[in-house]
Amino acid sequence: MKNNGTPYRIMISGGGTGGHIYPAIAIANAWKEKHPDAEILFVGAEGKMEMQKVPEAGYKIEGLKIAGLQRSLSLSNLSFPFKLLGSINKSKKLLADFIPSAVVGVGGYASGPLLYAAQGKGIPTLIQEQNSYAGLTNKLLAKKAKKICVAYPNMEKFFPKDRIQYTGNPVRKDILDLEGKKEKALNQFGLVPEKKVLLVLGGSLGARTINQAVLADMESFEQDGYQLLWQSGKFYFSEMASQVNAAKVKHIHVLEFIKEMDLAYAAADIVVSRAGALSVSELSLVGKPVVFVPSPNVAEDHQTKNAMAYVNAEAAVLLKDSEAVGKLKIVVDQVMADTKKAKSLGENIKAMAKPKAAEEIIEALESILA
Repeated sequence: MKNNGTPYRIMISGGGTGGHIYPAIAIANAWKEKHPDAEILFVGAEGKMEMQKVPEAGYKIEGLKIAGLQRSLSLSNLSFPFKLLGSINKSKKLLADFIPSAVVGVGGYASGPLLYAAQGKGIPTLIQEQNSYAGLTNKLLAKKAKKICVAYPNMEKFFPKDRIQYTGNPVRKDILDLEGKKEKALNQFGLVPEKKVLLVLGGSLGARTINQAVLADMESFEQDGYQLLWQSGKFYFSEMASQVNAAKVKHIHVLEFIKEMDLAYAAADIVVSRAGALSVSELSLVGKPVVFVPSPNVAEDHQTKNAMAYVNAEAAVLLKDSEAVGKLKIVVDQVMADTKKAKSLGENIKAMAKPKAAEEIIEALESILA
Protein backbone atom coordinates (compact mmCIF):
# COMPACT_ATOMS: atom_id res chain seq x y z
CA MET A 1 0.00 0.00 0.00
CA LYS A 2 1.34 3.42 -0.97
CA ASN A 3 1.46 6.31 1.49
CA ASN A 4 -1.75 7.69 -0.03
CA GLY A 5 -3.58 4.44 0.73
CA THR A 6 -3.82 3.11 -2.85
CA PRO A 7 -2.45 -0.37 -3.71
CA TYR A 8 0.85 -0.72 -5.59
CA ARG A 9 0.55 -1.70 -9.25
CA ILE A 10 3.60 -3.59 -10.54
CA MET A 11 4.30 -4.78 -14.08
CA ILE A 12 6.82 -7.60 -14.59
CA SER A 13 8.12 -8.41 -18.04
CA GLY A 14 10.29 -11.06 -19.64
CA GLY A 15 10.36 -14.77 -20.24
CA GLY A 16 11.13 -17.17 -23.06
CA THR A 17 12.72 -19.78 -20.80
CA GLY A 18 12.22 -21.11 -17.28
CA GLY A 19 15.40 -19.25 -16.32
CA HIS A 20 13.54 -15.96 -16.82
CA ILE A 21 10.01 -17.01 -15.87
CA TYR A 22 10.58 -18.66 -12.48
CA PRO A 23 12.59 -15.73 -11.03
CA ALA A 24 9.84 -13.38 -12.28
CA ILE A 25 7.17 -15.43 -10.51
CA ALA A 26 9.33 -15.61 -7.36
CA ILE A 27 9.59 -11.79 -7.37
CA ALA A 28 5.80 -11.49 -7.83
CA ASN A 29 5.14 -13.94 -4.99
CA ALA A 30 7.53 -12.12 -2.64
CA TRP A 31 5.95 -8.75 -3.49
CA LYS A 32 2.42 -10.12 -2.89
CA GLU A 33 3.53 -11.64 0.41
CA LYS A 34 4.67 -8.22 1.63
CA HIS A 35 1.97 -6.19 -0.15
CA PRO A 36 -1.10 -8.48 -0.37
CA ASP A 37 -3.35 -5.82 -1.91
CA ALA A 38 -0.93 -5.11 -4.79
CA GLU A 39 -2.00 -5.62 -8.38
CA ILE A 40 0.52 -7.38 -10.63
CA LEU A 41 0.45 -7.69 -14.41
CA PHE A 42 2.96 -9.74 -16.40
CA VAL A 43 3.95 -8.98 -19.99
CA GLY A 44 5.42 -11.81 -22.06
CA ALA A 45 6.08 -12.86 -25.64
CA GLU A 46 3.23 -14.51 -27.53
CA GLY A 47 3.82 -18.22 -28.10
CA LYS A 48 6.47 -18.51 -25.37
CA MET A 49 6.17 -20.63 -22.23
CA GLU A 50 5.40 -17.69 -19.92
CA MET A 51 1.95 -17.43 -21.55
CA GLN A 52 1.17 -20.79 -19.88
CA LYS A 53 3.35 -20.76 -16.74
CA VAL A 54 2.35 -17.31 -15.44
CA PRO A 55 -1.44 -17.98 -15.42
CA GLU A 56 -0.70 -21.35 -13.76
CA ALA A 57 0.99 -19.36 -10.98
CA GLY A 58 -2.15 -17.25 -10.58
CA TYR A 59 -1.18 -14.02 -12.39
CA LYS A 60 -2.58 -12.19 -15.42
CA ILE A 61 -0.34 -11.85 -18.47
CA GLU A 62 -0.46 -9.85 -21.70
CA GLY A 63 1.48 -10.98 -24.78
CA LEU A 64 3.62 -8.99 -27.21
CA LYS A 65 4.30 -10.13 -30.79
CA ILE A 66 8.06 -10.04 -30.30
CA ALA A 67 10.92 -12.43 -31.07
CA GLY A 68 14.69 -12.19 -30.88
CA LEU A 69 17.12 -11.46 -33.67
CA GLN A 70 18.63 -14.63 -35.12
CA ARG A 71 22.42 -14.72 -34.90
CA SER A 72 22.60 -16.39 -38.32
CA LEU A 73 21.37 -14.72 -41.50
CA SER A 74 17.64 -15.34 -41.50
CA LEU A 75 14.59 -14.00 -43.35
CA SER A 76 12.82 -13.73 -39.97
CA ASN A 77 15.25 -10.91 -39.08
CA LEU A 78 13.59 -8.75 -41.75
CA SER A 79 10.36 -8.68 -39.72
CA PHE A 80 12.15 -7.85 -36.44
CA PRO A 81 11.95 -4.01 -36.70
CA PHE A 82 8.20 -4.20 -37.36
CA LYS A 83 7.63 -6.60 -34.45
CA LEU A 84 9.73 -4.38 -32.19
CA LEU A 85 7.84 -1.23 -33.15
CA GLY A 86 4.48 -2.99 -32.73
CA SER A 87 5.56 -4.30 -29.31
CA ILE A 88 6.68 -0.84 -28.14
CA ASN A 89 3.33 0.62 -29.22
CA LYS A 90 1.38 -2.12 -27.45
CA SER A 91 3.60 -1.63 -24.37
CA LYS A 92 2.70 2.08 -24.32
CA LYS A 93 -0.99 1.19 -24.40
CA LEU A 94 -0.61 -1.39 -21.60
CA LEU A 95 1.24 1.19 -19.48
CA ALA A 96 -1.46 3.80 -20.10
CA ASP A 97 -4.21 1.32 -19.16
CA PHE A 98 -2.54 -0.26 -16.10
CA ILE A 99 -0.68 2.84 -14.77
CA PRO A 100 2.04 0.92 -12.89
CA SER A 101 3.95 2.22 -9.87
CA ALA A 102 7.05 0.50 -11.29
CA VAL A 103 8.11 -1.94 -14.02
CA VAL A 104 10.45 -4.90 -13.45
CA GLY A 105 12.37 -6.53 -16.33
CA VAL A 106 13.83 -10.01 -15.88
CA GLY A 107 15.22 -10.50 -19.39
CA GLY A 108 13.72 -12.25 -22.39
CA TYR A 109 12.08 -10.88 -25.53
CA ALA A 110 9.24 -8.90 -23.92
CA SER A 111 11.43 -7.14 -21.38
CA GLY A 112 13.04 -4.72 -23.85
CA PRO A 113 9.97 -3.05 -25.41
CA LEU A 114 8.11 -2.68 -22.10
CA LEU A 115 11.02 -1.21 -20.13
CA TYR A 116 11.95 1.07 -23.02
CA ALA A 117 8.37 2.38 -23.16
CA ALA A 118 8.20 2.72 -19.34
CA GLN A 119 11.46 4.65 -19.18
CA GLY A 120 10.19 6.95 -21.91
CA LYS A 121 7.21 7.77 -19.70
CA GLY A 122 9.36 8.33 -16.59
CA ILE A 123 8.05 5.24 -14.79
CA PRO A 124 10.65 3.77 -12.35
CA THR A 125 12.22 0.56 -13.70
CA LEU A 126 14.23 -2.22 -12.08
CA ILE A 127 16.29 -4.77 -14.01
CA GLN A 128 17.01 -8.23 -12.66
CA GLU A 129 20.06 -9.65 -14.50
CA GLN A 130 20.41 -13.38 -13.83
CA ASN A 131 23.64 -14.14 -15.67
CA SER A 132 27.30 -13.36 -15.04
CA TYR A 133 27.47 -11.84 -18.53
CA ALA A 134 24.84 -9.17 -19.17
CA GLY A 135 22.80 -9.27 -22.36
CA LEU A 136 22.72 -6.37 -24.84
CA THR A 137 19.12 -5.38 -24.03
CA ASN A 138 19.79 -5.08 -20.30
CA LYS A 139 22.99 -3.12 -20.92
CA LEU A 140 21.02 -0.58 -22.99
CA LEU A 141 18.10 -0.41 -20.54
CA ALA A 142 20.43 -0.03 -17.54
CA LYS A 143 21.26 3.55 -18.57
CA LYS A 144 17.83 4.71 -17.36
CA ALA A 145 17.01 1.97 -14.82
CA LYS A 146 16.73 3.04 -11.18
CA LYS A 147 18.14 -0.25 -9.84
CA ILE A 148 19.92 -3.27 -11.33
CA CYS A 149 19.74 -6.42 -9.22
CA VAL A 150 22.51 -8.85 -10.15
CA ALA A 151 23.31 -12.47 -9.32
CA TYR A 152 27.11 -12.24 -9.54
CA PRO A 153 29.73 -9.87 -8.11
CA ASN A 154 31.87 -7.61 -10.36
CA MET A 155 29.02 -6.58 -12.67
CA GLU A 156 30.11 -2.93 -12.80
CA LYS A 157 31.81 -3.75 -16.12
CA PHE A 158 28.29 -3.88 -17.60
CA PHE A 159 26.21 -1.53 -15.44
CA PRO A 160 26.48 1.82 -13.59
CA LYS A 161 28.10 0.90 -10.27
CA ASP A 162 25.95 3.20 -8.13
CA ARG A 163 22.73 1.42 -9.18
CA ILE A 164 23.88 -2.20 -8.81
CA GLN A 165 22.60 -4.35 -5.97
CA TYR A 166 24.11 -7.84 -5.53
CA THR A 167 21.04 -9.88 -4.58
CA GLY A 168 21.46 -13.26 -6.26
CA ASN A 169 18.67 -14.91 -8.25
CA PRO A 170 15.30 -15.59 -6.61
CA VAL A 171 14.31 -19.26 -6.58
CA ARG A 172 11.26 -21.31 -5.66
CA LYS A 173 10.71 -21.38 -1.91
CA ASP A 174 10.48 -25.18 -1.59
CA ILE A 175 14.16 -25.46 -2.60
CA LEU A 176 15.28 -23.39 0.39
CA ASP A 177 14.64 -26.29 2.79
CA LEU A 178 15.50 -29.86 1.74
CA GLU A 179 16.04 -31.16 5.28
CA GLY A 180 14.28 -34.47 5.93
CA LYS A 181 12.92 -34.85 2.37
CA LYS A 182 15.19 -37.67 1.14
CA GLU A 183 12.94 -40.61 2.09
CA LYS A 184 9.89 -38.95 0.52
CA ALA A 185 12.00 -38.20 -2.56
CA LEU A 186 13.13 -41.83 -2.98
CA ASN A 187 9.51 -43.01 -2.74
CA GLN A 188 8.28 -40.31 -5.14
CA PHE A 189 10.65 -41.34 -7.93
CA GLY A 190 10.84 -45.11 -7.27
CA LEU A 191 14.50 -44.96 -6.18
CA VAL A 192 16.25 -47.39 -3.83
CA PRO A 193 18.14 -46.18 -0.73
CA GLU A 194 21.29 -48.27 -1.22
CA LYS A 195 22.34 -46.85 -4.62
CA LYS A 196 23.93 -43.46 -5.37
CA VAL A 197 21.56 -41.08 -7.19
CA LEU A 198 22.76 -39.12 -10.22
CA LEU A 199 20.34 -36.29 -11.08
CA VAL A 200 20.60 -35.18 -14.72
CA LEU A 201 19.03 -31.88 -15.77
CA GLY A 202 19.03 -30.36 -19.23
CA GLY A 203 16.43 -27.65 -18.70
CA SER A 204 12.68 -27.79 -19.27
CA LEU A 205 13.00 -28.20 -23.05
CA GLY A 206 15.93 -30.62 -22.88
CA ALA A 207 19.60 -30.69 -23.87
CA ARG A 208 20.52 -32.92 -26.81
CA THR A 209 24.18 -33.42 -25.88
CA ILE A 210 23.47 -34.30 -22.24
CA ASN A 211 20.77 -36.74 -23.34
CA GLN A 212 23.13 -38.37 -25.86
CA ALA A 213 25.84 -38.59 -23.19
CA VAL A 214 23.47 -40.35 -20.77
CA LEU A 215 22.34 -42.77 -23.49
CA ALA A 216 25.97 -43.62 -24.28
CA ASP A 217 26.79 -44.36 -20.62
CA MET A 218 23.51 -45.51 -19.06
CA GLU A 219 24.27 -49.24 -19.11
CA SER A 220 27.67 -48.57 -17.59
CA PHE A 221 26.06 -46.39 -14.90
CA GLU A 222 23.62 -49.21 -14.12
CA GLN A 223 26.35 -51.89 -13.96
CA ASP A 224 28.38 -49.75 -11.55
CA GLY A 225 25.51 -49.35 -9.11
CA TYR A 226 24.21 -45.89 -9.92
CA GLN A 227 20.57 -44.97 -10.33
CA LEU A 228 19.66 -42.03 -12.57
CA LEU A 229 16.88 -39.51 -12.19
CA TRP A 230 16.93 -37.94 -15.63
CA GLN A 231 14.92 -34.98 -16.90
CA SER A 232 15.19 -35.36 -20.66
CA GLY A 233 12.97 -32.38 -21.62
CA LYS A 234 9.85 -32.36 -23.77
CA PHE A 235 11.66 -32.34 -27.14
CA TYR A 236 13.54 -35.56 -26.42
CA PHE A 237 11.39 -37.55 -23.97
CA SER A 238 9.75 -40.00 -26.41
CA GLU A 239 13.06 -40.93 -28.02
CA MET A 240 14.89 -41.26 -24.68
CA ALA A 241 12.10 -43.29 -23.03
CA SER A 242 12.03 -45.68 -25.96
CA GLN A 243 15.84 -46.20 -25.79
CA VAL A 244 15.70 -46.79 -22.00
CA ASN A 245 12.89 -49.36 -22.45
CA ALA A 246 14.81 -51.13 -25.22
CA ALA A 247 17.95 -51.32 -23.05
CA LYS A 248 15.97 -52.94 -20.19
CA VAL A 249 17.81 -50.91 -17.54
CA LYS A 250 15.95 -50.98 -14.22
CA HIS A 251 17.49 -48.00 -12.45
CA ILE A 252 17.49 -45.36 -15.21
CA HIS A 253 14.39 -43.24 -14.55
CA VAL A 254 13.72 -40.87 -17.45
CA LEU A 255 11.08 -38.15 -17.07
CA GLU A 256 9.96 -35.43 -19.48
CA PHE A 257 9.86 -32.80 -16.72
CA ILE A 258 10.40 -32.92 -12.96
CA LYS A 259 7.82 -30.79 -11.19
CA GLU A 260 8.93 -31.63 -7.63
CA MET A 261 12.44 -30.20 -7.97
CA ASP A 262 12.90 -29.94 -4.21
CA LEU A 263 12.48 -33.74 -3.94
CA ALA A 264 14.77 -34.36 -6.93
CA TYR A 265 17.51 -32.26 -5.30
CA ALA A 266 16.94 -33.98 -1.94
CA ALA A 267 17.39 -37.41 -3.56
CA ALA A 268 20.57 -36.50 -5.47
CA ASP A 269 24.12 -37.42 -4.46
CA ILE A 270 25.57 -35.66 -7.51
CA VAL A 271 24.02 -33.44 -10.17
CA VAL A 272 24.79 -33.00 -13.88
CA SER A 273 23.24 -29.81 -15.23
CA ARG A 274 23.31 -27.07 -17.82
CA ALA A 275 24.57 -23.77 -16.38
CA GLY A 276 21.61 -21.49 -16.96
CA ALA A 277 21.26 -18.77 -14.34
CA LEU A 278 18.32 -20.33 -12.50
CA SER A 279 19.89 -23.80 -12.39
CA VAL A 280 23.14 -22.39 -11.01
CA SER A 281 21.33 -20.38 -8.31
CA GLU A 282 19.19 -23.35 -7.26
CA LEU A 283 22.18 -25.68 -7.13
CA SER A 284 24.05 -23.22 -4.91
CA LEU A 285 21.27 -23.53 -2.33
CA VAL A 286 21.15 -27.33 -2.68
CA GLY A 287 24.84 -27.74 -1.80
CA LYS A 288 25.55 -31.01 -3.67
CA PRO A 289 28.53 -31.72 -5.95
CA VAL A 290 27.73 -30.49 -9.46
CA VAL A 291 29.10 -31.17 -12.94
CA PHE A 292 28.13 -28.28 -15.22
CA VAL A 293 27.80 -28.95 -18.96
CA PRO A 294 27.21 -25.41 -20.32
CA SER A 295 25.12 -25.02 -23.44
CA PRO A 296 27.18 -23.59 -26.33
CA ASN A 297 23.99 -22.39 -28.06
CA VAL A 298 23.39 -19.24 -26.01
CA ALA A 299 24.26 -15.58 -26.52
CA GLU A 300 27.83 -14.61 -25.58
CA ASP A 301 28.44 -18.17 -24.31
CA HIS A 302 27.04 -16.93 -20.98
CA GLN A 303 26.47 -20.43 -19.56
CA THR A 304 30.21 -21.14 -19.66
CA LYS A 305 30.82 -17.80 -17.92
CA ASN A 306 28.19 -18.70 -15.27
CA ALA A 307 29.84 -22.09 -14.68
CA MET A 308 33.39 -20.71 -14.57
CA ALA A 309 32.47 -18.36 -11.72
CA TYR A 310 31.87 -21.54 -9.67
CA VAL A 311 34.71 -23.64 -11.11
CA ASN A 312 37.19 -20.87 -10.22
CA ALA A 313 35.89 -20.96 -6.63
CA GLU A 314 36.35 -24.78 -6.54
CA ALA A 315 32.57 -25.06 -6.19
CA ALA A 316 31.77 -27.11 -9.32
CA VAL A 317 33.31 -29.20 -12.11
CA LEU A 318 33.10 -28.20 -15.78
CA LEU A 319 32.56 -30.70 -18.60
CA LYS A 320 32.57 -29.13 -22.07
CA ASP A 321 29.50 -29.83 -24.21
CA SER A 322 31.78 -31.06 -27.02
CA GLU A 323 33.31 -33.68 -24.67
CA ALA A 324 30.20 -34.81 -22.79
CA VAL A 325 29.42 -37.83 -24.99
CA GLY A 326 31.99 -40.42 -23.94
CA LYS A 327 33.34 -38.51 -20.92
CA LEU A 328 30.26 -38.02 -18.73
CA LYS A 329 30.68 -41.18 -16.68
CA ILE A 330 34.45 -40.71 -16.33
CA VAL A 331 33.90 -37.26 -14.78
CA VAL A 332 31.04 -38.43 -12.53
CA ASP A 333 33.15 -41.40 -11.35
CA GLN A 334 36.08 -39.10 -10.55
CA VAL A 335 33.92 -36.87 -8.36
CA MET A 336 32.19 -39.77 -6.60
CA ALA A 337 35.44 -41.66 -5.97
CA ASP A 338 37.04 -38.66 -4.25
CA THR A 339 34.72 -38.27 -1.23
CA LYS A 340 36.78 -35.40 0.17
CA LYS A 341 36.49 -33.46 -3.10
CA ALA A 342 32.76 -34.23 -3.42
CA LYS A 343 32.18 -32.90 0.10
CA SER A 344 34.18 -29.72 -0.50
CA LEU A 345 32.40 -29.07 -3.84
CA GLY A 346 29.07 -29.23 -2.00
CA GLU A 347 30.27 -26.96 0.80
CA ASN A 348 31.88 -24.44 -1.58
CA ILE A 349 28.84 -24.10 -3.83
CA LYS A 350 26.59 -23.68 -0.79
CA ALA A 351 28.84 -20.84 0.42
CA MET A 352 28.02 -18.96 -2.81
CA ALA A 353 24.24 -19.20 -2.30
CA LYS A 354 22.03 -16.13 -1.86
CA PRO A 355 18.95 -17.53 -0.07
CA LYS A 356 17.35 -14.10 0.57
CA ALA A 357 17.46 -12.98 -3.08
CA ALA A 358 13.69 -12.42 -3.50
CA GLU A 359 13.43 -10.38 -0.29
CA GLU A 360 16.44 -8.23 -1.28
CA ILE A 361 14.96 -7.56 -4.73
CA ILE A 362 11.69 -6.49 -3.07
CA GLU A 363 13.64 -4.07 -0.86
CA ALA A 364 15.38 -2.66 -3.97
CA LEU A 365 12.02 -2.26 -5.70
CA GLU A 366 10.57 -0.49 -2.64
CA SER A 367 13.55 1.88 -2.60
CA ILE A 368 12.79 3.18 -6.11
CA LEU A 369 9.15 3.77 -5.13
CA ALA A 370 9.96 5.72 -1.96
